[in-house]
Amino acid sequence: MSRGIEVGGIYLDNAATTRVDEGVVKKVSEFFTKNYGNASSQHSIGREAKEELEKARSEIAKFIGAEASEIVFTSGGTESNNLALKGLALANPEKKHIITSVIEHPCILETCKVLEKQGYKVNYVGVGKDGIVDAKDVERKIRKDTLVVSVMHVNNEIGTIQPVEEIAEICKKKGVYFHTDAVQGFTKINLDLKNIDLMSVSGHKIHAPKGVGFLYVKKGTKISAIINGGGQESGLRSGTENIPGIIGLAEVLKKKIDKKKIEKIRDRIVRGLLEIPGTKINGSRDNRIYNNIHVSFYGIEGESLMLMLDSEGICVSTGSACASTKLKESYVLKALGIEELYIHGSLRLTLDEITVEEADFVVEKIAEKVMKLREISPFKFEKGEMK
Repeated sequence: MSRGIEVGGIYLDNAATTRVDEGVVKKVSEFFTKNYGNASSQHSIGREAKEELEKARSEIAKFIGAEASEIVFTSGGTESNNLALKGLALANPEKKHIITSVIEHPCILETCKVLEKQGYKVNYVGVGKDGIVDAKDVERKIRKDTLVVSVMHVNNEIGTIQPVEEIAEICKKKGVYFHTDAVQGFTKINLDLKNIDLMSVSGHKIHAPKGVGFLYVKKGTKISAIINGGGQESGLRSGTENIPGIIGLAEVLKKKIDKKKIEKIRDRIVRGLLEIPGTKINGSRDNRIYNNIHVSFYGIEGESLMLMLDSEGICVSTGSACASTKLKESYVLKALGIEELYIHGSLRLTLDEITVEEADFVVEKIAEKVMKLREISPFKFEKGEMK
């Protein structure tokens, strides 16, 4: 089977961003043109905006099983992660030790580097070949001066699900704050907040607008603001709230997603890809988010494959190169101990709802392009090289 697909016709990069839900677009548009007040204004339009802001806050809090006062709206996951780590550091200067994993999102790793320059000691916990953190390894690294443990819920690249509830329980017993970057797992996997002190969420990963997210801060957590000004968000995040975005974030929680259907299509694609010689799936096959496929093809360049697929109307991303012309190996794949000739030939496919026909077309085109790239590659795959 072969057919033409319009450019951008099959979008498989939902871990990067999602299409805003049509119901959300309709709801949000009212707050751009009608209910457009500033929630800090004292007049009637401002008061109405404030009412809608607090209604959205309550709806989100109810969804995650929290209190409305524990929701701090931000611009998204990066700001939430920065606020979590830097805010804790500012409020608890006597504790100078942080634990995180080697496969965290760059905004966590870069924040840790900044804190290291300020005198903090950071322990970076490794992962197994399955891409999963060992909770016992985290426990062994906890010290008397440990401020916070930060481990993501779902890895943004390989989709592996981390044992955050188990780690959170360990931290609770040790009297250490626990933070999780839940950007990739929010709404997809249920998470018990019982022992979690802080949780970061971003709207644009779940069909809400870009530029909005929140940080869940459990009541009693000692944290300071890192953005100062008008004192919005109970003094923890100054700046005029993004009311349309916040409304959209609350509205999208009503969206129903057929996770089993997406998982079934995901598994169909995986079976098809594994028929291509020199192909491996990265990270745990079982303990991973239902819409993620991270695959490597021996001896080719993933960025070339990505661009060839784009010309066929298939949008994917690669873990082997950044957007610049300088290739950059994936630190996540390196942490898994994957061979370089596989790392460079990596693709990430993150699904929303697509048809069986589209899934089969994707497999067909990937197989076709991989074989073309193999013809010109100096690295020839031999069966014995499969690891």
